[in-house]
Amino acid sequence: MKLDKAHERRSQGLFVIEGVRELSLAIAGGYTLREVFVCGELPDGKGKLLPDGFAVPVEQVSPSVFERLTYRGKSGGVVALAEARRIVPDDIRLTDNPFVIVLEAVEKPGNLGAILRTADAAHADAVIVCDPQTDLYNPNTIRSSIGCIFTQQVVACTSEEALQWLRSRNIRIHAAEPAAAEWYHQTDFTPPAAIVMGTEADGLTDYWLRNADRRIKIPMRGRIDSLNVSVAAAIITFEAMRQRNEAAGDNKQNRF
Repeated sequence: MKLDKAHERRSQGLFVIEGVRELSLAIAGGYTLREVFVCGELPDGKGKLLPDGFAVPVEQVSPSVFERLTYRGKSGGVVALAEARRIVPDDIRLTDNPFVIVLEAVEKPGNLGAILRTADAAHADAVIVCDPQTDLYNPNTIRSSIGCIFTQQVVACTSEEALQWLRSRNIRIHAAEPAAAEWYHQTDFTPPAAIVMGTEADGLTDYWLRNADRRIKIPMRGRIDSLNVSVAAAIITFEAMRQRNEAAGDNKQNRF
C-alpha cells in the first residue's frame, strides 16, 4: 500500500486513516472506506469498530505487517484505506450566518491540522485552503487534526476561486496581517465573515490584502511580530464566536 507520498495519494485517490477515533469520525463524515486492517484485540472488540450494516472488508494482520501499514507508532491497532474527497467551493453548505476560515499557501501539515481542530471546536462552516503547499490527506494533517479533517467541509482551490465564492455569498473578508491598523477584537464579526490567514514566514500576499474588506491584527507586545498561524487563527476565531454568542444573548452557547 504505497501511499506515503502525496503524488501516490493523488494518483490513486486514496489515503490512510490510523486510529479508532479517526476512523469513527471518517465514517460519521460519510467517507468511503476500501478496507480496514486490525492488529491484535481492540478494547471494545471488532464488533464496535464499524457500525451495523457497514460492509467493508476487515482483515486481521500480524504486527510486522501492521507496522508497515502505519505512519505513527500508536495507531490503536486500526488502519483503514479510504477514498479521498474532492469538493469545490460551490459544494460548501452554509448556515444562515456563515463563518469561514481561509488559509493561503499553508505549508505545514501540523498547522493545518491544528486549525481544523479550531474549526471543529468553533463549528465553523468551512475551511478553504488556497494554493496549498501540503496535501490535505497528509498523515500528519490527519494525526494533528485528531480526525477533525473528517468533521469539516475542507476545500482546496485557488485564491481567485475562493475570493469569487466569498464575494458571491456576501461574506465579509478579514485579512490578518501584523501591519494592519484595526485590532481584531474591535472588528465586527457578527455578520457573515471569513478570516484569511497567511504563512508565518511571508504572511498574506498582496492579492488578499488588496481584496479584503478589513485588515486586522492581534496585539503583539514582545520582540516578535507574529504568532504561529494556528494560534492566531484560534484567537480570532474564538473572538468571533464570543461576539456572536453575545449578540445572540446566549453566553452558554458553544457554537456559531
